[in-house]
Amino acid sequence: MKINGFKINITKKDLHHRVTKEVRQITLIDEKNPAYISLSDGDKKALKHLVNAAKIMNDVALEMDHPLNLTQKQALEVAALKSPYAADALKMFNMLNGVAGSNGLDKEPVEIFEGVHQFAGRNFYPTDLTGDELQQILNKMLDSGKTEQVQQILSARTMVRRNGDILKAIDYTEYFADEFSEMANELECAAHYTTDELFKDYLGWQAQAFLQNNVEMDILADKHWAQMQETPLEFTVSRENYDDHLTPTLFSNSELMSRLNALGIKPVPKDMLGIRVGIVNKEGTALLLKFKDEMLKLADLMPFADRYTQNVGGKKGLKQTMVDADIVALTGDYALCRGGITLAQNLPNNDKPSLAHGGGRRNVYHRQVRHGGESEKTEKILKELVSPQLHKYYNNEYDHLFTIGHENGHSLGPDSTYQTALGVYQHIIEEHKADMVSAAMMPEYVKAGIISAEELKAIYVTWIVKRHFMKAYPQDKEAHRVADLIEYNFLHEYGAFWFDSHRKLHIDFEKMQTGSRALLTEIIRVQLSKSPQVAADFVDRWTTWGEMNQYIADFKKKLGVRPYIKIETFF
Repeated sequence: MKINGFKINITKKDLHHRVTKEVRQITLIDEKNPAYISLSDGDKKALKHLVNAAKIMNDVALEMDHPLNLTQKQALEVAALKSPYAADALKMFNMLNGVAGSNGLDKEPVEIFEGVHQFAGRNFYPTDLTGDELQQILNKMLDSGKTEQVQQILSARTMVRRNGDILKAIDYTEYFADEFSEMANELECAAHYTTDELFKDYLGWQAQAFLQNNVEMDILADKHWAQMQETPLEFTVSRENYDDHLTPTLFSNSELMSRLNALGIKPVPKDMLGIRVGIVNKEGTALLLKFKDEMLKLADLMPFADRYTQNVGGKKGLKQTMVDADIVALTGDYALCRGGITLAQNLPNNDKPSLAHGGGRRNVYHRQVRHGGESEKTEKILKELVSPQLHKYYNNEYDHLFTIGHENGHSLGPDSTYQTALGVYQHIIEEHKADMVSAAMMPEYVKAGIISAEELKAIYVTWIVKRHFMKAYPQDKEAHRVADLIEYNFLHEYGAFWFDSHRKLHIDFEKMQTGSRALLTEIIRVQLSKSPQVAADFVDRWTTWGEMNQYIADFKKKLGVRPYIKIETFF
């Protein structure tokens, strides 16, 4: 069957099996949820406008991701009315939020249509542009004095297109002018209805940021967003640059990077945009704030802390808010469920200018995402792969505690200049660092009385079983999964855990603590090197895939892996 001239690339039987038997559903809240019922009438009205903005942003992200996304989705929606085959293809499209993407299991990306592939620069750049040609064009433009144009091309917020034999950059506010104007209007309506003055103020700044080609407006919006701690509603414009794999290739060209550095130009991968809408959960937020209170102490305990400036606020105090949220909508980048879904976020990322201008950060945790588990499958994994004395320690809620440590970990350690200098390895190293901050610093929360010694054991057991019992060898672009494999190999070699003759997991909890600290020290050393080669050597050293890794993966596949995620929304 062809859609807009493109043949569906998956057989009817296989596609139907995938979208019915290999799907994990994340159910967001509806109007019957107590969190929604407890809102004021004004905030309920505001929420509807925020969801409208989120839906518009999804189309923006689809355009950023692939030039065929919007046309193929529209054609599938029409064809699905008459064809079950097309209806299944539409379900797959909506789960990937695009025509192609990794499922976190297969080596090659899932491609819904024959001949329709992903591109290294997504649709941020011309789809036929290679890393080598990008470097050649940038050198040529620098030779002719087009410094400002090169800086715009390498900005996080531009779409890049060919202009004869060179390139031109178009700011997001111009390229997506219609969509951004519509979203700004929805935010202004929401601001009219909301009962919270701080939230109203933030929405006004964010609306202006959508309308103006001015990075200062993004800075002001980010600053206001990061200050909100007591607001009833959560609205986030997510800007993360994990999807652009073309810009980071520039860091391997030392000659070009020297030229750029001399001109004060810092290449930043393109931001993929998304929107999260939620209702702040006060009980869950109270737990987060207990962890927050320890962050300045943890900053002083970081390896090589005297060699860089911590971005958590230093002696002036911690500029960081944290909330737990009942989720209403996840669109755009949040809905690119390609092998996983985001449990929480710590934003703005280190490359964002608001941090350099005195702004703070904000952590938001997704209650409905973390509550979606498969208890029966977990019990079988524990029975097959974990020694009986450790079973009592496994609990998904302790994965949440580890995630709190992970997100806080992004606010600790070397700043963005150290991270971006690692080129294509920057995200792997940064996600790995955040993991190891969590693992290494958890004993400090025991000392502070926030968790008990027994809960620390539960955190370690759940972390190993949930994150390090992997379902497949990770692809290079899967930063979190590559980090998991590094941790597995290092801690296994360190003797922090091992498997007996019956392939059952055992853990040395003392070595889990010392080994985590040792690995954190190594990863900070890699960031401080500012060397893509040092990062490459580190990743290559610790990403071997052994016989036990494969045994675990095969066992999980036998149980039935569900690599596709459906987000069920009601608003």
